[in-house]
Amino acid sequence: MNIHEYQAKALLAKFGVAVPRGGVAFTPDEAVKAAEQLGGPVWVVKAQIHAGGRGKGGGVKVVKSLDAVKAEAERMLGMTLVTHQTGPEGKEVKRLYVEDGCDIARELYLSLLVDRGTGRVTVIASTEGGMDIEEVAAHTPEKILTVPIDPVTGMSGHYARRIAFGLGLEGKQVSAAVKFLTALYKSFVDLDASLMEINPLVVTGAGDVMALDAKMNFDDNALFRHPDIAELRDEDEEDPAELEAGKYELNYVKLDGNIGCMVNGAGLAMATMDIIKLVGGEPANFLDVGGGATKERVTAAFKIILSDKNVEGILVNIFGGIMRCDVIAEGVVAAAREVSLHVPLVVRLEGTNVELGKQILADSGLPIVSADNLGDAAEKIVKAVREAA
Repeated sequence: MNIHEYQAKALLAKFGVAVPRGGVAFTPDEAVKAAEQLGGPVWVVKAQIHAGGRGKGGGVKVVKSLDAVKAEAERMLGMTLVTHQTGPEGKEVKRLYVEDGCDIARELYLSLLVDRGTGRVTVIASTEGGMDIEEVAAHTPEKILTVPIDPVTGMSGHYARRIAFGLGLEGKQVSAAVKFLTALYKSFVDLDASLMEINPLVVTGAGDVMALDAKMNFDDNALFRHPDIAELRDEDEEDPAELEAGKYELNYVKLDGNIGCMVNGAGLAMATMDIIKLVGGEPANFLDVGGGATKERVTAAFKIILSDKNVEGILVNIFGGIMRCDVIAEGVVAAAREVSLHVPLVVRLEGTNVELGKQILADSGLPIVSADNLGDAAEKIVKAVREAA
């Protein structure tokens, strides 16, 4: 789960992480009121969407008067902000963050993430703040410092000092950075975060270290421990199909292809997408119906897949271990009838009650193509989509 910058900064401030003062606004008048409360004389008006690169798209502006605050608020609210992370369709700006101006001496980059390779929370730091870290990695990888943190000791002083020195900090800046990193690491662990990105992390003219921006992602599996964080969810920023899938406990991620996939099991779903690509097709989604799928969930899955206008065919790949193939077959037939299926459908079943499942499909009277194995299924759906084009 992602949250907005102003929400992330409010959470970090509770742990003692240094952030500028600011206020959220949903109207131009609220933006002016927030600016008046901050006092000025310089403010930053920031569009709040779940995407980076806002400044390059015109979503971050420094202003020096209340009239300018209102003018920028009127311009930004309701605009479609396009960045390299939103795609060409962009995202509508529905809220703003008005923040104190900052005396910036240096801009740095800092992030914390869970490294699956080492099994540790890892700090990624760079002197190249304000830039996309992917660009830094591609062109100047020597400017990236990677520090895995031992979970037994946590962010002990030697880790924090190593990072501070790696960023070229000196004197009082080092002690400020140690305090900042210690608080940031604690917030990451205590909040069950999966990513924290501070870009830029700034050194002020007075030598303080401060998070000028903040991006936070959380482990969905741990949200039951953090109802206060779950309440921060902004559904306007999420894909409607993914939200609908969540209501039925379906794991769905939209992709750019034209072949819809419905599979039980994350590993099998990834293998299915790989084989579709291997035979020349492009998967339109990742969709895992899980081990306890019902006819209702299968029907919902079909509707979600077909809500993507790019889908020109569907491949159902089910291994009936926990799940029975006859139940899946009944769900497929019911769903195909309910949604008036108009694209080719290939179904591969294997496992418990597989023969009964295949018989249900055969007796349905629907144009459902059965497949003997995964390779056969992928070839049949790719061929069917090409012939239908």
